Amino acid sequence: MLVGRDGEREAIGRALAAARSGESSVLALTGDPGIGKTALLDHAADVAVRMRVLRARGIESEAQIPFGSLLELLRPALGLVERLPPPQAAALESALAMRPGPAQERFAVGAATLGLLAALAEEQPVAVLVDDAQWLDHSSAQALLFAARRLVADPIAVVLAVRAGAPSLLDGADLPVLPVTGLTPAATAELLDGVAPAAVARLHLATGGNPLALLELRDRADEPAPAGAPVLVSARIAQAYTARMEGLGDATRAALVLAATSDSRDPALLERAAAALGVDLGALAAAERRGLVALGDGAVAFPHPLARSAVYAAAPPEQRRAAHRALAGALPDRDHDRRAWHLAAAAAGTDEAAAAALEHAGERARRRSAYGDAAAAFERGARLTANGEHRARLLRDAAETAWLAGLAERAVGLLAEARAATADAALRVRIDRLAGEIAVRRGPVMRGHAMLLATAALAEPDAAVAMLADAGCACLYAGEAVEMLATAERAAALAETGVSSRSRFLAGASLGMAQVLGGDAAAGTRSIHAAIALAEEDPALRDDPELLPWLAIGPIFLREAGGGRPLLAHALDAARGRAAVGALPRVLNLIARDEATTDRWARADATYREAIDLARESGQQTELAFGVAGLAWLLARRGHADECRAHAAEAAELSRALGARLPLLWATNALAELELASGAPEHAAERLRGLQSLLHDFAITDVDLSPVPELVDALLRSRRPEEAVAPVAALLAASEAKGQPWSLARALRASGLVEDDFEPRFERALALHARTPDSFEAARTRLAYGERLRRVRERRRAREQLRAALEVFERLDAAPWAERARTELEATGETLRRRDPSAMEALTPQEVRIAHLLAAGRTTREAAAALFLSPKTVEFHLRSVYRKLDIHSRAELAGAVADGHAAG
Repeated sequence: MLVGRDGEREAIGRALAAARSGESSVLALTGDPGIGKTALLDHAADVAVRMRVLRARGIESEAQIPFGSLLELLRPALGLVERLPPPQAAALESALAMRPGPAQERFAVGAATLGLLAALAEEQPVAVLVDDAQWLDHSSAQALLFAARRLVADPIAVVLAVRAGAPSLLDGADLPVLPVTGLTPAATAELLDGVAPAAVARLHLATGGNPLALLELRDRADEPAPAGAPVLVSARIAQAYTARMEGLGDATRAALVLAATSDSRDPALLERAAAALGVDLGALAAAERRGLVALGDGAVAFPHPLARSAVYAAAPPEQRRAAHRALAGALPDRDHDRRAWHLAAAAAGTDEAAAAALEHAGERARRRSAYGDAAAAFERGARLTANGEHRARLLRDAAETAWLAGLAERAVGLLAEARAATADAALRVRIDRLAGEIAVRRGPVMRGHAMLLATAALAEPDAAVAMLADAGCACLYAGEAVEMLATAERAAALAETGVSSRSRFLAGASLGMAQVLGGDAAAGTRSIHAAIALAEEDPALRDDPELLPWLAIGPIFLREAGGGRPLLAHALDAARGRAAVGALPRVLNLIARDEATTDRWARADATYREAIDLARESGQQTELAFGVAGLAWLLARRGHADECRAHAAEAAELSRALGARLPLLWATNALAELELASGAPEHAAERLRGLQSLLHDFAITDVDLSPVPELVDALLRSRRPEEAVAPVAALLAASEAKGQPWSLARALRASGLVEDDFEPRFERALALHARTPDSFEAARTRLAYGERLRRVRERRRAREQLRAALEVFERLDAAPWAERARTELEATGETLRRRDPSAMEALTPQEVRIAHLLAAGRTTREAAAALFLSPKTVEFHLRSVYRKLDIHSRAELAGAVADGHAAG
């Protein structure tokens, strides 16, 4: 019977009612041991009428068993695995040891967990109840958290119970939390019915109303409790259980310790272990009479995890080790992982057999994508071996799997320890390569560059090229143009020595990027074209998961209407299809940058936000910096001042922490464009001059990054024409040398703004814009052209250019630029009606993503798999899209998205 708890019961009732009405809900109950979380979960199970209840419980001694809790939770739903997209089904079946399969990214199992819960909820509302979530194994907790964060419109209620103060993956998860506190004095009196009121008051004071403590201490109600004295409730409860052990015989104590040490309720296992120790399990009857255990169906159950902990902690260390050793010997052959951890717990010092068993356990966990559990096994195995080189190898494996599990700090520490433990040159190459890759992705990026550069000198050619390509990326992030070129030239030299086509692709792409950024830009574009051609001709390159970001980055550098652009879509589709969350933030940032330089700004906004969310979730700080900087730049052009400044400030802060200066350049440019668009040209000019200085200091010569076209505009609008002329000649020369249409069109626009003979320049610029996908830049050129035509009284011709510019600005929702074009048109004498806002502009970023995927022909399930959502959530957002657009079918949706007013 549940006493009191009206508020908690009401909250749980609301969560379950929401699920029964078709809405998702998540609730985390937090509180001290014994506070009543388990009782509340039992209550939830009792009142979950007309719902399918899935339950699991974290067990401290099983916290290293890969996906053990997830298997317990999902077992009733496993018959629906065939409904999942094949990559997700394969990931889940491999994780749960249902079939062998290759290791996947850590979030692939989370996506599959969400899909399976959603499939089960299609048949009946589901209540997911998880007790002691702080003791879930790492991989189960990650998968469950990934799914819980994405529940929106499925009839699923998730209620988790978490011990307050205990570290867990739920820390910082931003889930709705309900603190569970002690009972009220009135509820305490009801619980302790029959106890004298004065004693009830003393117990309530001593325990803070903790129900378990109240029940355990009721027989000691007459003990004095100093007024206001602090009480460690869990310690008091543990002491109460320990007190019950007083006077028990050695046989009973030995049987209790063995039962407390076991992580299985299998009575046959306990009997085999007891026989090995010479322990009589029948002696547990005395412990049952004291309320320490409950015996039934041959199994031994403790009334509370604290009772088990108290028994285990009170035992002498040698007795605990003996129990672990007996359990390891009694386990069946299939329980390799449990045996390994029992052997480890039985070790008093180094133990090679236990180290080997844990190494095998780590390898099995890695194959099942249980990277956090693998890291724990490898690290514990390393502590148990006396062989220094073996220890170093295990520490390196622990670091790699910790990194794959998202435990970056732990990975860095393990790598430092591994390096200090080995003199093996080949192992040091593996250690330093991983350390360098981690530093590139989480900073300081140039430290990663130095590590990779030094390590590449010791590696075989194909591995060296891959390391040098990553080192070049570090330079790109850091804005180190000179060092990037030197690094890329080393990779290119190696690529001439008969390496694989993969290495030739990486070397060519790296060299092209470096040459464009700070060298011979024309040669760089040729190198990128050659690399793209390699990828277009070789399916193996296009299907290599590690190359997905590289497939996307080449077309971004070219900014051409052609130039390998299909590779962008391929990279994104491949990353989504593999549930490759690790690769997605970088790929999405590149896709968003491309969309922001075309006419798909609504999609760019949505894509940037998805990249940012995934980068935060996966701990990719470098990609987070690029995401918030890119979004700030887009928001500036749309006139969203407050949000732009907030993202620019975050980008600047991240850039300083990471040593990544390129996002700082983007953020600075975003603020300059915001001021230029919002009518503060003097401030814009100041920022743009600062950006010029930064580019000069970083030796970045890429004309695409030059702020001169914007600076000329700002100076002219600040009535400083004499300052606007000087930078144009150099810009034109650099653009002509590069030979790419995007940069040359911008340079000609700047020239058209300051030269008397402006018409040929603007006409040539517009012809070049037609060869690029960037409609905004073309519209800015038309705006500048129209402004000049109006000033020489060519009003009719000015209107043609200004109308075309206004149409693009309005379609893109570039509000400040649309207002500028509208003002110019009105100055020509044209009367304008304000455009009604497009319904597409009312869509949320998530709705934009879903609308475009469905309009492109994806099914609801395919869109759900691509976005790591459930089909019900996709349908929920689709209904909102239909309502906002006032449409009723997929065909109308495709028309709305394809229509020019669709804003992306």
